Amino acid sequence: MVPEINYWAVLLATASSMLVGSIWYAPKVFGTRWSKLANVDMDRPGSSATMAIITTVIVSFITAWVLAGASAIAWHFYGGSFFWGAIITSVTLWAGFTAARFITHDAFEGRPTALTTMNIAHELVTVVVMAVLIGVWPPALG
Repeated sequence: MVPEINYWAVLLATASSMLVGSIWYAPKVFGTRWSKLANVDMDRPGSSATMAIITTVIVSFITAWVLAGASAIAWHFYGGSFFWGAIITSVTLWAGFTAARFITHDAFEGRPTALTTMNIAHELVTVVVMAVLIGVWPPALG
């Protein structure tokens, strides 16, 4: 069985990732602290971020698509509310894959714990916002 996916919700979730990132990494939010911890020059020309932004859009679409599919599969398996299923699925996938992998890689790379915490918190907010959008606009489930 192929999970049902509402691609409009996936596109909105993809866009939400860009919005969350723009707010999260704004200098007055966490951007200044993040740039110091990650050793990123925030004064570099904007054109140098073009490939990173394109990559982020593609990866965000894949994340939203996988989350939408996993949410549909979880909903079919567990039943109940599609909305809450999407939220629980997002947090579970974040904890088991995103947070766990960030922590492992950052530990071996010697990155500051504060940077790891900031990055995994950003990812949690990102996937929960995606889940809200996917959960509010589920596919036509039958």
